[in-house]
Amino acid sequence: MNLPNILTLSRIIMIPVFVVIFYLPVEWSYLVSAALFGLAAATDWLDGYLARKLDQSTPFGAFLDPVADKLMVAVALAVLIEEHSAILLTIPATVIIGREIVISALREWMAEIGSRSSVAVSYIGKIKTTAQMAAIVGLLAFPPGVLWSDIALVLLYIAAILTLWSMGLYLRAAWDDLFPAETKGRTP
Repeated sequence: MNLPNILTLSRIIMIPVFVVIFYLPVEWSYLVSAALFGLAAATDWLDGYLARKLDQSTPFGAFLDPVADKLMVAVALAVLIEEHSAILLTIPATVIIGREIVISALREWMAEIGSRSSVAVSYIGKIKTTAQMAAIVGLLAFPPGVLWSDIALVLLYIAAILTLWSMGLYLRAAWDDLFPAETKGRTP
């Protein structure tokens, strides 16, 4: 167990704490849950940075990091969907959650056939993650109708568009492995 893995585990431990705080019947619950989500998002960046900087990458960390990320985002989007009951929020949130499921399955399958590197994280994915995390913090912190909440919703749509774009890139990279019979005999 090393520091990057401890930070990754802390994100998973923060999830039930985040949910409990979000639903507390107190005035400060949204702001504190937004701060907790922001802290978890920061540990996502920090654990990867430390794993590379300290040369502490481990198979356990490589497995757990994306799981922690997906759980954290899916739970935050789920509570936002439930809390706001608004189609304008539900559409990009379900696009993001659906994409995460598809890409996680694709990465797992590609790893099984020894082609995981062809579906590595792209630069678009990093921009998407930044927009997504900022959007979720804003949506958690501010009620609908407030300017900051509207800006956060626009960021969530940007994240959803980038989500679809990056999914297209991943699927294109894996296309020959997904449909080998259709690609035989074709030249690139």
